[in-house]
Amino acid sequence: MTASDRAKELTVVAARAADAKQGDDIVALDVSGPLPLADVFLLVTGRSERNVLAICDEVEDRMIEAGAKPLRREGRSEGRWVLLDFGDVVVHVFHEEDRQFYSLERLWKDCPVIPVDLGTPVDPA
Repeated sequence: MTASDRAKELTVVAARAADAKQGDDIVALDVSGPLPLADVFLLVTGRSERNVLAICDEVEDRMIEAGAKPLRREGRSEGRWVLLDFGDVVVHVFHEEDRQFYSLERLWKDCPVIPVDLGTPVDPA
């Protein structure tokens, strides 16, 4: 099983939103095989708690504009690892130290990476 086309479209929306707020090391994993509840995990790194929260706000705004409904949010109060669940797409925004510590890429290493075209760099102003 592979991620649906809609999940891939939303992944691009979320990745571009994260990139617009200087999200780093953006990786999309197709988790549709081992997980029946989601198609894609999008992993993003922020440089500080403030940056993590700014990335989350932008991702959520753009995903809602694209018609995705946020089902669950966790970790916003700490700003270290925020999970945004949009059903088929789950966005994980990490502070860089937490990204290294939890190493989700290693945990999900058997899942294929989905190439994400970030397009033209976006001016965050």
